[in-house]
Amino acid sequence: MSIITSRLAAAPISWGVCEVPGWGYQLDADKVLSEMTALGITATEFGPAGFLPEQPAERAEVLKRHNLQAIGGFFPILLHDPAKDPLAAVSAELDAYEAAGATVMVLAAETGVDGYDQRHELDAEGWELFGRNLDVIVKAAADKGIQAVVHPHVGTMIETTSDVNRVLNDTQANLCLDTGHLLIGGTDPGQLVRDYAARVGHTHLKDVRKAVASRVQAGEISYTDAVKTGMYVPLGQGDVGIDNIVKSLLDGGYAGWFTMEQDTILETEPAGDGPVADVRQSVAFLRALEAELTP
Repeated sequence: MSIITSRLAAAPISWGVCEVPGWGYQLDADKVLSEMTALGITATEFGPAGFLPEQPAERAEVLKRHNLQAIGGFFPILLHDPAKDPLAAVSAELDAYEAAGATVMVLAAETGVDGYDQRHELDAEGWELFGRNLDVIVKAAADKGIQAVVHPHVGTMIETTSDVNRVLNDTQANLCLDTGHLLIGGTDPGQLVRDYAARVGHTHLKDVRKAVASRVQAGEISYTDAVKTGMYVPLGQGDVGIDNIVKSLLDGGYAGWFTMEQDTILETEPAGDGPVADVRQSVAFLRALEAELTP
């Protein structure tokens, strides 16, 4: 019985494809999606705006051509600005999700500044508006059969343990369990699963070198520089304890996707295998874990 690999998905960020301006060399969709399929992966997140076609039918067709199921994906959104209606931005994307058969929208709470190297704190009024907007989006998505989850992420409004607790305690939203960003933000992802398994709606499996992550926490280096330094590694090669987290998710009844993410920055067009070599190692790790857990 397949308890992991039948729910195994990829994300374009593992190939260096990212929404941040100036992030690095961006591979084209056909190359990335073809390499996913060659690894036996059957599902993917959408990637940033512009990676796949904007029009819903065209986006669905590209994924169908590569025999990939659409999950949904990472969607940055500003939730605390009284001058902006975030539902307007989300509504068009939800139409694309419906057309492609995607079921999960992963919301990243933007700060209003490009990139992930700075953030600011909200006052009580700002948090109240944030929570109200978030609940409206969660309901609008649910009305279309889509689950909107909040992605704790370095350099966004939901980064620290206190921020995560605000989402859990003050809103109806479930979380995207991003094992790397939670660890970097000061939250133990394994403990979060043990305490709030029912609130995990989606997962991003990342493995992290804790020594580098600690330098980000301490403000010694920026998040971007940490990625360049190799903070993220193939699953099973870092300090997160991916195997135990996956076991805890399964024990807790988690029924969603296991999306592999290894944030990568490409300086130039890669020679040889490029980033797919690391993704291949992550796939092998999860298949071995499944074999270990399957009677």
